Amino acid sequence: MMQSPFSLTDKTILVTGASSGLGRQTCIAISEMGGKVIATGRNPERLEETMSMLTGEGHIAHLADLVNFEDRKQLVQSLPKLNGFVHSAGISRIIPLKYLTDDLLDEVHTTNFEAPAKLTRDMVKARVFMPSSSIVYVGSIAPMLGIPGQCAYSSSKAALMALARVFAMEVVSQKIRVNSVAPAMVKTPIMEGAAVSKEQYDLDEKSYPLGYGEPEDVANAIVFLLSSASKWITGTTMILDGGLICK
Repeated sequence: MMQSPFSLTDKTILVTGASSGLGRQTCIAISEMGGKVIATGRNPERLEETMSMLTGEGHIAHLADLVNFEDRKQLVQSLPKLNGFVHSAGISRIIPLKYLTDDLLDEVHTTNFEAPAKLTRDMVKARVFMPSSSIVYVGSIAPMLGIPGQCAYSSSKAALMALARVFAMEVVSQKIRVNSVAPAMVKTPIMEGAAVSKEQYDLDEKSYPLGYGEPEDVANAIVFLLSSASKWITGTTMILDGGLICK
């Protein structure tokens, strides 16, 4: 029987931000499609929870804060040869530009752009990527919308998605593909801690033709980009927004 082009069997994939939300769901989806996951995150308890949810065997958890040089170095040194890399780690800070401090701007850009850029650079230098690997960065729809208070976040995600396009052309000779996904609002645990009421969320969701997304909606798109089903796709951003920007 011919193997499905969506299968990730015999593929080893690094996932950052695996402790919760989209990163956790991506790990689960990869494992369900037969892939071996190397999951990284900063919270040991939540990272262990993620590992307990995975299907199959051979998965590895690696505790790391990607902003920290030594943590990145140890992570790269521990990596086997990879067939894929998903960068999902990131933070969000909502504050108007006139109140945006240097420290906050640095924190967001260091976490959301500099850390993945440096990690990718270090992995390339260490030659961890196998030919025909696939790299996926989790960006955001925010840079395309101009949402008040999201200058730091939107600009950091715009930079990350630009990185994907540029890097795609730098490694295309190795048949390594690089893409990003740009999700809009997704129902993740981070929503529960936000200073927004359920009524406000419900009102906002009505502006989405297909409503808010679920974590698996993003994870399934990432699996597609990791799989050979997308072997002719590189240097692009897949918009996942329930039809929001079509309105």
